[in-house]
Amino acid sequence: MPIEMPKGLPFSVDTWSYYSHRKRHHFLTHAHKDHSSGISTHFSFPIYSTLITKILVLQHYPQLDDSLFVRIEVGQSVVVYDPDGAFTVTAFDANHCPGAVMFLFEGNFGNILHTGDCRLTPECVQSLPEKYVGKKGKDPNCRLDFVFLDCTFGRCHQKFPSKHSAIRQVINCIWKHPDAPVVYLACDLLGQEEILADVSQTFGSKIYLDKANNPECFQNLTLTHPGIISEDPSSRFQVFDGFPKLHERANAKLLEARANFQPEPLIIRPSTQWYACEDEYSEKENQKKLRLNGAVRDQVGVWHVCYSIHSSKEELEWALQLLAPKWVVSTTPSCRAMELEYVTKHCFATQLASKDPIWKLLDIAMEDSVDVDVSIKAVTGSPVAEGSTQNYVEPQFEPVKVSTSLKGLIKLSPQSNSVTLFGKARLCLQDFSFSHEEPKVVTIDNGTPQIAANKLDEFSFKEDAEVKSRKSENKTGINGTEAQRQGSVDKETEDCKSVPCSTIGSSKSFNERFRKLYRSMNVPVPQPLPSLVELMKANKRAKRKFD
Repeated sequence: MPIEMPKGLPFSVDTWSYYSHRKRHHFLTHAHKDHSSGISTHFSFPIYSTLITKILVLQHYPQLDDSLFVRIEVGQSVVVYDPDGAFTVTAFDANHCPGAVMFLFEGNFGNILHTGDCRLTPECVQSLPEKYVGKKGKDPNCRLDFVFLDCTFGRCHQKFPSKHSAIRQVINCIWKHPDAPVVYLACDLLGQEEILADVSQTFGSKIYLDKANNPECFQNLTLTHPGIISEDPSSRFQVFDGFPKLHERANAKLLEARANFQPEPLIIRPSTQWYACEDEYSEKENQKKLRLNGAVRDQVGVWHVCYSIHSSKEELEWALQLLAPKWVVSTTPSCRAMELEYVTKHCFATQLASKDPIWKLLDIAMEDSVDVDVSIKAVTGSPVAEGSTQNYVEPQFEPVKVSTSLKGLIKLSPQSNSVTLFGKARLCLQDFSFSHEEPKVVTIDNGTPQIAANKLDEFSFKEDAEVKSRKSENKTGINGTEAQRQGSVDKETEDCKSVPCSTIGSSKSFNERFRKLYRSMNVPVPQPLPSLVELMKANKRAKRKFD
């Protein structure tokens, strides 16, 4: 599930929405539909991708024009000229699916690695520039400022076998069932073509694929491995739809064979989801420790092999130890980078210099060379829908705590957003510069400007009109308790514009807009804190009681 890139960057990666459309440059890591969703509506030149990715995307979205795409292949570097300064982008193999790449961006904004979806093997990491790759116990010569990381299995403690090892397990499972008249391979997803190719080569047989019922898989194989496709439905090896309702269709095949007193077909599903779900949700310890060195048969009769095109938690930790980036941003819900030990140790508490790229990323201008003490709390998130074409993640997050020695040294650009570290980058929040109303600058009594939170669409003109309407009714004379109630609401709204420092964080300092913002994010509205005067009075009363 891709995320919007922060405002301080001039490009988008794998996002196609109203907000990413406003970026000047667009990058597509691979052709899976969750990364190209919305591209037909919010496409914009140029779109950088590999040739295979472009061809696959044009098959899915024929309304797009070939001229939109700029080709970039593995190992190739391209200089992109931009009004904010030229930057270089280099493509590296992501070990995910045909045409999938990671993008390395180097420019005024810092050095950023966006992995897209990836399986970070030693070969993938070592293919990156040597200056960014450290050795065991030694940091790299040049640390990456940010890694936007695929953390799909960041919570899974299973040790995934390599893709090659998993393919051997599939082949061994077939060897062990010589009597199976038909072998159904649930390998219809982009990224599983290598399994079909190796099975075809090992057994010297082509694989039947129903073009009418699975045209997308047929197109993918025609492009990547055209020599293994058979149009003969009597072939022993056949592609089986892996999703959805795999078990219902598998059970029907097995029951049909038993009813006809025939040997059961062999149904193999190479996937990681079955293993990851067992690891995360199973209550029985013996079920958590599933064997990963061979195929496992479930209760229905489907044989499962752990085949992953995403990195395991162990692989992610290993890669981060070598790359040692300053910041890690999760591109997957629910902010699963927080599950990684490297992130908790190296990205939660640090000192930032005024020239640190994080300020550029968040579009914050800094003065002088003063270090900032930053502490970041854990972030959790849940997927929410934004519009009709793109899914995003909007995590609940804690604001950055900035050392008081920096008062007056932070300057916010006119359109900068709420100051948040590590959460803002992967919020997929809309670009505030395109909101209906400008962010409101609240000057607290210590003179330090801060940006008040704004909700964009649902809390814009409609509620402003409601507030003005209430004020108008009060002036024209609303009688009784209703007038008093409306007056108190208006007073609370007006009070929020000049809230004293002592009440910040209290629900008293929030008007109805902010209350709704909290509720929309499933966050409880903060409870009012007692004032210092009340605490002193309570203390005096307690003393008198004991005197």
